[in-house]
Amino acid sequence: MMRKNITLVPRTFLNLVLVILTGSLLGACSGDKGDDLDKFMATAANDMSKGVEPLPEVLPYTPMQYNADGTLSDPFKARKATGKSSAMQPNTNRPKEALEAYPLESLKYVGLLSKNKFTYALVKTPDNTLQQVKVGNYMGPNFGLVTQINETAISLKEIIQDDLSGDWVERTASINLQE
Repeated sequence: MMRKNITLVPRTFLNLVLVILTGSLLGACSGDKGDDLDKFMATAANDMSKGVEPLPEVLPYTPMQYNADGTLSDPFKARKATGKSSAMQPNTNRPKEALEAYPLESLKYVGLLSKNKFTYALVKTPDNTLQQVKVGNYMGPNFGLVTQINETAISLKEIIQDDLSGDWVERTASINLQE
C-alpha cells in the first residue's frame, strides 16, 4: 500500500487569509459615498415644519329642548286630523254579533246553505264551531258587513279608521271557500 504525503497548511497561514478577507469586506461596507437612503435621511429633516398650529377651542355643549314652543307634533305618533267629522261612521250602538269577535283571517268559509229563499254561508270559527251567516250580518273586528254570498266567497264591506287623517273609510274584503 502506498502512502501519500499530505502536507497540511500551517494554521497561521489560514488565520492570515481569514483576517485579510474579513478586513476587505468590512472596508467595502464603510464607504463615505452612501446611497439613496442616506441622502434621503440627510435631507428629510429640512422639509419638516418646525411649528404645529394650535387646536381650535372646543365650545361647551348646550342642549336644546325639542318643540319648546309647542308648534311641532310628536314624530313618533301617527298624525290624526282633529275637528273633522266624517259622514261615514260605524254604528257602535248596535249589539255585537258572534263572528265580530274573530279576525277575518281566522274564519273559514266551509259551505253554502239555501232555505226559504235565503242563502246562508257556513263559517267555521277557530274554536271549531259552525255559524250561519246571511247578507246583512257582521263579521270581523272592522265592522265588516256581509254584502254578498256565492259558491266561492263571502264579500264584506269593512269600515276602518285611516291612520293619517282619522276619517272612517270603506274597504272591501272577502273570505274564500275552503275545500
